Amino acid sequence: MQWNNSNNSQKNTRQTGQFSESIAATYLLKNGLKEVTRNFNCKMGEIDLIMLDQQTLVFVEVKYRKNTTFGGAMAAISPSKQIKLQKSANFYLQKQQLNAYNTPCRFDVVALEGNLTQPEITWLKNAF
Repeated sequence: MQWNNSNNSQKNTRQTGQFSESIAATYLLKNGLKEVTRNFNCKMGEIDLIMLDQQTLVFVEVKYRKNTTFGGAMAAISPSKQIKLQKSANFYLQKQQLNAYNTPCRFDVVALEGNLTQPEITWLKNAF
């Protein structure tokens, strides 16, 4: 993967997000998870990555911060963001005709900080 930094702010933000998600997905794949889908969108919100860890569906939020001046990547996941992710996950389960009570699930966070060419990666399982 090669990081290409452009001058267009909105395009750059979108590219940064996509690149960060690719780094996170690769990291999780190397750690034994299987990819189910990326960027699941619904009216409740978006789930960056949906992975499978053996029999457990893992809903992954990916956060990137170049520096920690305004808080690190983990600090960017507010309680309201957590609620949106949970609602989006419930919608995903319904869409897949999976029972939320019988399907093992968890919410993980992959935080990337620093330069995207060699970011520091933190994987928090069962983040919330």
